[in-house]
Amino acid sequence: MLINLEWLRTFKAIYETGTLTGAAKALYLSQPGVSLHLSSLETYTGYKLFDRSAKTMTPTERGKVLYNFIVEPICKLEATEQLFHRSSKIDRATISIGMCFETFQFTLEQHISKLPFNVIIKFGEYPEMQQDLDKGLLDLIITPQKGAQKNLEYKAFSKERIVLVCGSKTDIKPLKKLLKEKQPAAIQDWLKHQIWYSTAADMEHLRKFWLLNFKQHPDFKPNYIVPNISSIVRCLINAAGFSVIPDFLCKEAISSGKMQLVWEGDPIIENTLYFGTRKRTMYADEISAIQQIFLEKPI
Repeated sequence: MLINLEWLRTFKAIYETGTLTGAAKALYLSQPGVSLHLSSLETYTGYKLFDRSAKTMTPTERGKVLYNFIVEPICKLEATEQLFHRSSKIDRATISIGMCFETFQFTLEQHISKLPFNVIIKFGEYPEMQQDLDKGLLDLIITPQKGAQKNLEYKAFSKERIVLVCGSKTDIKPLKKLLKEKQPAAIQDWLKHQIWYSTAADMEHLRKFWLLNFKQHPDFKPNYIVPNISSIVRCLINAAGFSVIPDFLCKEAISSGKMQLVWEGDPIIENTLYFGTRKRTMYADEISAIQQIFLEKPI
């Protein structure tokens, strides 16, 4: 039989307050409960730990030895309890959110410091995010893909269009002529000989755009591989070169004339973006606050 930690906590309180009543007040217990803990501890140890009088509890020599052994460990445990005990009045809630880096940078980054709760952002592949959401490792994901997990639900909130863009210093007159004449083979050949930018982790946009418009996978390597799509946009601003990226990431650069929207493709590639959540969550208010940010600044 293992010793009960609460017996030791009660013993310490009796020792320090000198009375059963004082220990009961310190521990928020009833006096009979304190007496029961002490009786159980004395039965367990086989020794009398206090000499009882009408007003005070005087520790015996065995009681003094036991107190010296347990006082430091009990104090450490109580300090640990205070440190890690969750208080709804003091502690801030923490939610974990999964999304792509560009979505975070474009929409949420500027609001992080103003949120009244803690946020952990995770970047990764969408299937992995769905699994982490289902396991409870994430509380919300922003995704163009819906998973099959029964515990999850998805709410559409925006769309992104995958488009061909280029820097403002790119000469696209020959391409515009070919597009107008609807010559897909000539368009493909011309584009293959241009300067291309892509990301290190994902060429899915380029592959899908090429396959749908030219019925084959791209058979060339981009000239410049950069960390993320935001880097592509910065590289193309007031420069030359092509890339296939989501339109929301370059709207401002295009509207200011620093980049050019070249072609939306035929057919147009459009992805629906979803809020992915678990059907039951204890962070409904925090999740709603994050969702509102996305709704106020649509992608």
